[in-house]
Amino acid sequence: MDFLELAGRRHSCRAFSPRQLSRETLTAILEAGRLAPTAKNLQEQRVYVIQSEEGLGRIDKLTPCRYGAPTVIAVAFDRRNVFTYPGGKRDSGIEDATIVATHMMLAAADLGVDSCWINFLDPEEARKELGLPENEEVLMFLDLGYAAGDKDAAKKRKALEETVSYM
Repeated sequence: MDFLELAGRRHSCRAFSPRQLSRETLTAILEAGRLAPTAKNLQEQRVYVIQSEEGLGRIDKLTPCRYGAPTVIAVAFDRRNVFTYPGGKRDSGIEDATIVATHMMLAAADLGVDSCWINFLDPEEARKELGLPENEEVLMFLDLGYAAGDKDAAKKRKALEETVSYM
């Protein structure tokens, strides 16, 4: 399948079956994140795979949006290892972690794995609950698994002309 077809087919799954991902499938998804570009190649992402009952229970305390996913990936970044942009007001942490998460989400779709991007969480509370170091900031959770029943219908997208301007 070509990229535009893949991007159009991917959707946010909100009802997962308990079926686990194979180790090979999960490794391929994680590898896609590892290969993602980062500013100055700093690779400040930190990726945590949560599959245990205890770990998933912690996720459930942090957000109502696990939707029964048997695997959740927490994507964080090391605030001490980011590139600060000219002007000193922004850095690459959030952007780079977002690129990593997006690569994993699209790799999952390519492998027939459903996902849901979860940012309905308090990053500091998530860091503490997961026991992550103080220098790390949680960006998001990525629910992974297989849809329970029929897959959600793709959302209608705005026309290109509504979101793009040529200057």
